[in-house]
Amino acid sequence: MQPPHEARRDMAEEAHWSRPDCHVWTGTLLLGTCLLYCARCSLPICAAAMSQDFGWNKKEAGLALSSFFWGYCFTQVVGGHLGDRFGGERVIVLSASAWGCLTAATPLLTSLGSTHLLFLSCSRALTGLLQGVHFPALSSLLAQKVRESERALAYSTVGSGTQCGTLVTGAVGSLLLDCCGWQSVFYFSGGLTLLWAGCVYRHLLNGADHSLAPGLLLRGPPSARPARVPWRLLFRRPSVWAVVFSQLSSACSYFTLLSWLPAFFQETFPHAQGWIFNVVPWLVAIPIGLLGGLLADHLISQGYRTITVRKLMQVLGLGLSSVCGLGVGHSRSFFSSVAFATASIGLQTFNHSGISVNVQDLAPSYAGFLFGVANTAGALAGVLGVYVSGYLIESTGSWASLFHLGAAVNALGLCSFLAFGQAHRIDLGPSWQDL
Repeated sequence: MQPPHEARRDMAEEAHWSRPDCHVWTGTLLLGTCLLYCARCSLPICAAAMSQDFGWNKKEAGLALSSFFWGYCFTQVVGGHLGDRFGGERVIVLSASAWGCLTAATPLLTSLGSTHLLFLSCSRALTGLLQGVHFPALSSLLAQKVRESERALAYSTVGSGTQCGTLVTGAVGSLLLDCCGWQSVFYFSGGLTLLWAGCVYRHLLNGADHSLAPGLLLRGPPSARPARVPWRLLFRRPSVWAVVFSQLSSACSYFTLLSWLPAFFQETFPHAQGWIFNVVPWLVAIPIGLLGGLLADHLISQGYRTITVRKLMQVLGLGLSSVCGLGVGHSRSFFSSVAFATASIGLQTFNHSGISVNVQDLAPSYAGFLFGVANTAGALAGVLGVYVSGYLIESTGSWASLFHLGAAVNALGLCSFLAFGQAHRIDLGPSWQDL
């Protein structure tokens, strides 16, 4: 009789997408991630106009903006666990339908009497709760459906939707804001999300096995999916803690740059054109991220050990990107600062081919759960990092402290991964394969 862990390995191989299916799903998930960020960035784009219409002060506007992240922190683990049990594609499409409705209904919620700020804040917190399941469920889906030799490119491609969504909202959203009012930005992102979810459900999830009824989550899990998370098996491994801490460092650095970089350029170079530093770094990051995925998969296909490739990606994504970040704070010219910022943000996308995929190397059966744990830690660290950065800038009077903090956090994350990172499976019992 075949051992249980070998049977699970064989079932996983049979469940992989064919190459045409993989291309279709990768493009579909790329668009879904793009729309996710379109909806996420809608309020920041419209905050100034909404503040003017409703008479919000900075404190009230900050309450509305921050409410998303408080919701976002609390469903990462849940989303990953549901993806592991029921399939990441189901979780992603079901949640997109819900937060798409909420986004499209935002103008209506703000018109509900004098409590518009309360309704909007609750709506954004709920949107954060619903969007929090996306990336953990995505990690679970790719771990179960994509072959190891193709995962880095697949995840890097889908992950580039974050930059695409930011750019689309910045360009199209700004145009809609000027021409049709802030309400149209929410109609645009929410309506397109609902259209995307409907098309995916009809054309890709059209089998009885892929029912999206909410009652699915109340029934028992499919027999091929793990029902319980082996907490002790996973968290007694230093390699798991290494990837969690590295993800924490990466997210903290990313959120800090995302929050403070525009203010740095506006204050340091007040006469510079805003579209340059708000668009160029994120635009260049898209092809760099794809290049990282191609490079990682190519090196593995050439016989390099998987863990060696993952660590190389992290040297670039956490190490070299920090060096470029330090260059931003110490540059005296606008164009050199933009060049360093572009390089730093672009190199951070190599994390998609490193720690983000390493979660899938370690435990494909529980990749969503583990990614959820790591992303929860990263989101909380990001909120704290943004606050601490503001405190340091205010206390020291120097923007360089912002980039020094980011470099220190990234150095700790990189050292932990280089020291303890592994790429052998830990969810198959005693028979591991060291990669």
